[in-house]
Amino acid sequence: MTQTPRIAFLASHTEDAQSALAQLVERHGQHAPAEADVVVALGGDGFMLQTLHRHGTLGKPVYGMKLGTVGFLMNHHSPDGLLERLQAAEPAVLRPLEMLAQTESGATVGSLAYNEVSLLRQTRQAAHIRIELNGQTRLDELICDGVLVATPAGSTAYNFSAHGPILPLGANVMALTPIAAFRPRRWRGAVLKADTEVRFQVLDPYKRPVSATADSHEVRDVVEVVIRESHDRTVTLLFDPEHNLEERMLAEQFTSG
Repeated sequence: MTQTPRIAFLASHTEDAQSALAQLVERHGQHAPAEADVVVALGGDGFMLQTLHRHGTLGKPVYGMKLGTVGFLMNHHSPDGLLERLQAAEPAVLRPLEMLAQTESGATVGSLAYNEVSLLRQTRQAAHIRIELNGQTRLDELICDGVLVATPAGSTAYNFSAHGPILPLGANVMALTPIAAFRPRRWRGAVLKADTEVRFQVLDPYKRPVSATADSHEVRDVVEVVIRESHDRTVTLLFDPEHNLEERMLAEQFTSG
């Protein structure tokens, strides 16, 4: 990164984020994401995920500042010292999941997920789902509210709330976690190698419809969902050294809050 990087500032629609945007643009100028050296995202984790989905193909590093309700992927907000913070920032390289979902109507829908792909029941009826790993059936029938596959960066989000494990960055693994499993009642999920292909088959999809969501992109009435780690897509997030992503994930495992 050059000493005076070209910065693309992006902000959520909240009043605080828009105010911070105006202040930072006045100080540092504004560039289009495609022409910038670094993207600075102002908002919460939801806005960070939106930014990655919209601009991840550009290959620009993204530095987030928390101006929203949740900010695990963000640095703290301060209007001062931004250039110095960018210069000292530590990178975390994330590799998203690729989801390929087939629906009852015969459509095939692809999407990326930086946090997780989750399958959820659409009605009061529990979902019945078969799980295959690399073409081999590992669970004939999971009766549940749902099931998800999470990246290490996403393992502290929905996955953790569903009692899944927090995964270290760079461990080349992903989490397979049931959501309110009824049968097998004691099945807690699995930690899988990152190159595992996960295939969910929805059993009785007409009586027990299921939706699949990659981050915030929902596909309803799915009959089969295939998930694998992307081979050719990565994004780089930047973090202040004292609060880098690995430190945050460790701290999350030792908090009582």
